[in-house]
Amino acid sequence: MGCDGGTIPKRHELVKGPKKVEKVDRNAERAAKWKYCALSQEKLRRPIVSCEMGRLYNKDAIIEYLLDKTADRPNMEVVTHIRGIKDIKELNLTDNPEWAGERSNTKGDVYEDLHCGMFICPVVGLEMNGKHRFCYLQTCGCVFSDRALKEIKTDICHKCGDLFKDEDLVVLNGTKEEGEKLREKMEQKRAKAKTKKSKKSKAAETVATPSESKGDTKGPAVDGTESFLQTDGESSQSDVAGTSSSTEGSKLSKSAASKRSVQEMTEKSEVFKSLFTTHSSAKRTKAQTSNWVTHTPYHF
Repeated sequence: MGCDGGTIPKRHELVKGPKKVEKVDRNAERAAKWKYCALSQEKLRRPIVSCEMGRLYNKDAIIEYLLDKTADRPNMEVVTHIRGIKDIKELNLTDNPEWAGERSNTKGDVYEDLHCGMFICPVVGLEMNGKHRFCYLQTCGCVFSDRALKEIKTDICHKCGDLFKDEDLVVLNGTKEEGEKLREKMEQKRAKAKTKKSKKSKAAETVATPSESKGDTKGPAVDGTESFLQTDGESSQSDVAGTSSSTEGSKLSKSAASKRSVQEMTEKSEVFKSLFTTHSSAKRTKAQTSNWVTHTPYHF
């Protein structure tokens, strides 16, 4: 059986089977996570920041989001947990010397490695392209590969030397399970911070209330005590006047000592003293000084 024009259809053209599930290209998925901002979908450029969930952003995109949260953006669900600038950390990344840039192969006559990353691990040298697991420290923002942290176990940062704990490690672009763990860790950390703030506010209130109660309990004094307080106040005023006069005298003596002439200082040399106008070499004799001469045009 043929169609118009004598064509013979094949079986796959007549019989429709189940559709194949489209698989996501892993290379494209890695490039989207490690080379593009998670919020603006633009290429990553310094300064690069990361949140407590381990996602990568451009800092200017996060600042624009924090300034105007009402604007419609395509990936708003990615940054809902970011409340302010304190919830992100600027990353201290190490450049890859083999990275030549996006426009290095404009002519198309050079082999272009799509797996080449912009940054590397400063310890092991692994490229940060999604094939290897990378972490960053919340204390200083330095980024290392997981292999480097396992091979060299230490509590000091390999790059800047700051101390850190295992709790400060955050996995970059981790799996779904790792993302859930990071979210639980973030919620626990924020809950602890809230409890600390509430405890501090309660302690401040308890300190303020007893001082107010003590001030209220003080009542009016008796007439006899008032005369005693008056005499005591006069004596205290005289004492204060005596102390103030003594302090003024000490200040005057100190100022006089500080205004001592340079020529009277025995510890200074003659060469140093000759630099000032008070030195004897700078003074002129009567023969060297000239009298004032008045000039009038009427003497002709």
